[in-house]
Amino acid sequence: MGINDNFKYLHIGLPEDVLRLKYFGDFTGADRAIGRYLHAPNTPEALKSCLTVQREMMARLPADYPLTRAEAIALAQSAAPDFTAAEFDALVDAGRIDWIYMQGVPHYFNRFFDSLCKTDASYAARAGVSQLGADGSSAAGENGEPRLDRAARLLRENGRMSARIRCRASLCLKDGAFQKGELVRAYLPLPCACGAQSDIRIERISPEPTHISQEDAPQRVVFWEERMEENHAFSVEFSYVRTARYTDLSRPEYGLERPDFFLEEQPPHILFTPYLRALAEELTEGTEEPLEKARKLYDFVTLNVKYSYVRAYFGLENIAENCARNLVGDCGIMALLFITLCRCAGVPARWESGWKAEPGFCGAHDWAQFYAAPYGWLYADPSFGAGAVRDGNEARRRFYFGNLDCYRMAANTAFQADFDVPMDHWRADPYDNQVGEMELKDRGLRYDEFERTKEVLEFTEL
Repeated sequence: MGINDNFKYLHIGLPEDVLRLKYFGDFTGADRAIGRYLHAPNTPEALKSCLTVQREMMARLPADYPLTRAEAIALAQSAAPDFTAAEFDALVDAGRIDWIYMQGVPHYFNRFFDSLCKTDASYAARAGVSQLGADGSSAAGENGEPRLDRAARLLRENGRMSARIRCRASLCLKDGAFQKGELVRAYLPLPCACGAQSDIRIERISPEPTHISQEDAPQRVVFWEERMEENHAFSVEFSYVRTARYTDLSRPEYGLERPDFFLEEQPPHILFTPYLRALAEELTEGTEEPLEKARKLYDFVTLNVKYSYVRAYFGLENIAENCARNLVGDCGIMALLFITLCRCAGVPARWESGWKAEPGFCGAHDWAQFYAAPYGWLYADPSFGAGAVRDGNEARRRFYFGNLDCYRMAANTAFQADFDVPMDHWRADPYDNQVGEMELKDRGLRYDEFERTKEVLEFTEL
C-alpha cells in the first residue's frame, strides 16, 4: 500500500485523547499520543492508517493558520487601512473568518482577507483589488457583456462554442530545497481526453520528460525524474480544443434508464453519512426523475453554500458532510457535496477538474458531472452557480446546471486517483492535481517548498 492510500481510512476518526489535544492545538502532544497508538501491538491496521494521516495533517496545519489576532488585523489593515479590530471580531463571530486553536489560542487562516475580497465587493473596493477567480465572478467581457454571460448566450444561439487554448505550466524548487546531485521527481497536469476536449498537442517540454501519461489517465501528468545538479524549472506547453455543447433543460425529457455506475461511496470524503442520507431524502422527497433530483440538489448547494477559500485539502476532513453542516466552501468542496448528495439519491455523479482557462486568467478549478437519461452525462458547476447567486444572476446560475462554458482545461476525471507513476511520499494534494507535485528521494515536498506557475498563452475562438 502506498503512503497516500492511508487517506482511505481518514474517516475512521481519532481516539478521544488525541482528539482533545488536536482541537486544543497541542499538536506536539497529539503527535506523542499518536506515536503510542502506532507502536501498540493491539492497534488495528485501519486505525494506524488513519493516525498516520492525522499526524501528517497536524504537522501541516500551523502553516495554514499562522496569524494571531493582532497579526490578522494588521494584515487586513495593510490592504484596507480603515479596517478595524471591532470589524474583525464581528467577522469572526459571523463565521466569515476561519481559525483554529494553537495551544488554546485562536490562530487565523492566512488567506482570510483574500477570501473576503473574493466574495465581498465592498472589501475588494476598499483594498483596490480585482474579484477575478474560479467561482465564475469574472466581470471581463466584450461591449459590457460579462464573459460568462456572453458564452451562455452564444451557446444558446449556436448550440456549441469551441476554442483552441494554448497554456504553459511550470514547477521550480525554491532555493535550499534540495542538495546538489539529489534525486528530484516532478509532476505537472496535462489536458486529458474527455467529451469536451480534443486535438490535444504537447507543444514543448523542458527538460526531456521521463514519462507522459496516456490521454485517458484519470489524473494525467507529465513526469520527470533526475539527479539535479543545478536548480532549474520543469515546464510544459500544450494546446487543445475545448468544445462546449448546449443542452436545453428548460423543457426536460426523461428516460427510463437507471444505471448502476458512479453510485458508490469513496472514503474519506464521499460518504453516505446519516445526515447526508437524510438531507438528500429531504431535498428530493416526492421526486423520481434523476434529472429533477440533481436539479434540487444543485439548487440546495448553489443557493445555500457560500464560496470561501479554504486551507489545503490535505488538512480537510469529511469534506461533503462538513460543507453540508457549515454551508461554506470552495469549488471542490461544493462539487464534492453535490456529487455525494447525488449518489445518495441514486443519481450517478463524478468529478472533473483542472483549470479555468480564459484570456488573461488561469486558475485551478473543480466541477462535476451527473447522469440523467436520455441526455447521458451532463455538467454541473456548483461554485459558478453560487457565484451567480452572489452576482444576482439567476439565468447564469441555471445555465451551470447541465452546461459548462468552454473556458476550461480538464486534467483529472477522477477524485483521489493515483498517478500512473505513483509518488513514493506524501502528495501536497492527495486528492487532485491542478498545480503539480514534487518529491525528493526521502519525502514529498509541500507547496511552500516549490514555485508553481500556469498561464494561458493563446485563446482563439473557433
